[in-house]
Amino acid sequence: MKILRNFVVFEGCDGSGTTTQLSILEDFFHRNKSRLSLPPLYRTFEPTNGSIGKIIRSVLQKKLTLLPETTAMLFAADRNEHLYGSNGLTERCNRGELAVSDRYVPSSLVYQGLLCGEELPARLNRDFPGPELLIFFDINPETAQQRMSGRDVKEIYEYLDFQIRVRERYKSLLPQFASQGVKVEIIDASPPIEDVAAEVWRAIKKLPIISQ
Repeated sequence: MKILRNFVVFEGCDGSGTTTQLSILEDFFHRNKSRLSLPPLYRTFEPTNGSIGKIIRSVLQKKLTLLPETTAMLFAADRNEHLYGSNGLTERCNRGELAVSDRYVPSSLVYQGLLCGEELPARLNRDFPGPELLIFFDINPETAQQRMSGRDVKEIYEYLDFQIRVRERYKSLLPQFASQGVKVEIIDASPPIEDVAAEVWRAIKKLPIISQ
């Protein structure tokens, strides 16, 4: 697997705190950029807010119904634009920015793999580069469900029985990424947010773009 340097991915079950932790990291970079000589941080996410990503979000929010296979193809198309489109991930990382994405290929292999089988998502995503660092926020699905209890509307994947399978699938896939050159960090996402954020920074500050 080709590795895209300066690229970090946050992964986890729904409710594990990936979005919250990325917001905290962005704020940390903003406050400490000069003091610590930090590189520019590009905060991003999948599905993106591009035209294809907006279609995917309509599916996730139950506003549009598509076959699981179609959704898997849309995720791959959105990812291709995310990586290689104008001012995309590859361009940013190559010019010295630290790009951190809330979800990437592992999410497709987990979520779409559970819904339409492993072969199609694997084929659609096999040529995409791996991140330099993959952080998996591990949490008991029951705890994650409690965190999401205040949400007005649940997305199509945010149900306990499915999330239990999601966690199991992630844990089976992480060693595969590690064996292909991706640095994998598993962080317990159940402690207080500030403690989790400290662990995130502990992992990220080891990257060459930060420690050089």
